[in-house]
Amino acid sequence: MQKRIGSKHCRNNNNISILLQFFSGEERKQELNDIDKLSEQRLDELSELFLRDFKDGQLAHRGWPAEGGYIAYKVSKALMNAYSRILAKEHPSLCINCVHPGFVQTDMSFQVGDLTVEEGARGALLMALAPKGGMTGGYLNRTEVVPFI
Repeated sequence: MQKRIGSKHCRNNNNISILLQFFSGEERKQELNDIDKLSEQRLDELSELFLRDFKDGQLAHRGWPAEGGYIAYKVSKALMNAYSRILAKEHPSLCINCVHPGFVQTDMSFQVGDLTVEEGARGALLMALAPKGGMTGGYLNRTEVVPFI
């Protein structure tokens, strides 16, 4: 997450678009999407629950991502998205949003991404340079506003 104090902008840069699509259980998706009921405490509990379910081999049964690799990464990013939305709700004078830059040519993607670093930076720059009082609690897929689910 990045915070620019002077203009009151924060962003959470995501590397996997619409992370909740990987969750196998609708109940878990809805819980993470319901900003009115989420709290930092509940996110901590969900993090602990994920670790316990992972150790017990209960991921799919409990609605967590269970296939496709990078499972812990997907869950951590989804929890981070939820936390960003909690912060946006608690601090409405700040512009706190999540941005998925796309599949960018970086060391993390072994330089095989579809986008250059400059192209991937566009969404984050849009948010960082947005006028005061702009969108908060939102999610951008590259430069387009999209729902969390």
